[in-house]
Amino acid sequence: MAPKDLASLAALFADETRAAFLLALLDGRAWTAGELARHARVAPSTASEHLGKLVAGGVLAEERQGRHRYVRLADPGIAHLVEDLAARSEPDVPEAPRGLRAASAGQAMARGRTCYDHLAGRLGITVTDALTARGLLRQDTGFALTDPGLAWFEGLGITLVPKGRRPVARGCLDWTERRQHLAGLAGAALCRHALDAGWCVRIGSERAVKVTAAGERELHARLGIDPAALR
Repeated sequence: MAPKDLASLAALFADETRAAFLLALLDGRAWTAGELARHARVAPSTASEHLGKLVAGGVLAEERQGRHRYVRLADPGIAHLVEDLAARSEPDVPEAPRGLRAASAGQAMARGRTCYDHLAGRLGITVTDALTARGLLRQDTGFALTDPGLAWFEGLGITLVPKGRRPVARGCLDWTERRQHLAGLAGAALCRHALDAGWCVRIGSERAVKVTAAGERELHARLGIDPAALR
């Protein structure tokens, strides 16, 4: 990559409105331009201008269905970059939330959430630590599943086959915990399984997720996680 290309990419992130869009899109869904405009509290024309820059820069992918224009993060690598930047830019002393509702939402996000397509927050860290403690995941030489780890996923009915340039396992710096949680194909597959099997449910309008009673039982049985650590 040439220096000017890196500078151009960095410039796309160096705007508060575009940053708000990218953080919202970490939920992995496709959003309309109107939804993002309301989320960032900007005029539709302003949102359209910013989205055009992000699409042209390869940060977002665009889809059109009838009159609606949908955008999503271009690929998991962009999601990883956004989460990593968020973690590195989080202030050491966070701003106090404005009101009880904001405080509750912030606590829910810190407890457990999705980061694009994998689990994050204390939930993501707890699961990652449990996989590591049981010898299913190695973190000493970068993130890598061991043979028992691959067998553990097989036990869930998940066969991990490398696709493209996305690794089977990788670390993603958690912006609330400031530690690495499991991402990559394994992280995405585990998150999808947790939601499909009812181990976790989405709550609120943000990316927050909550572990269900069934999820507590399964995570305790399969990874030895104390249910109290998930609440």
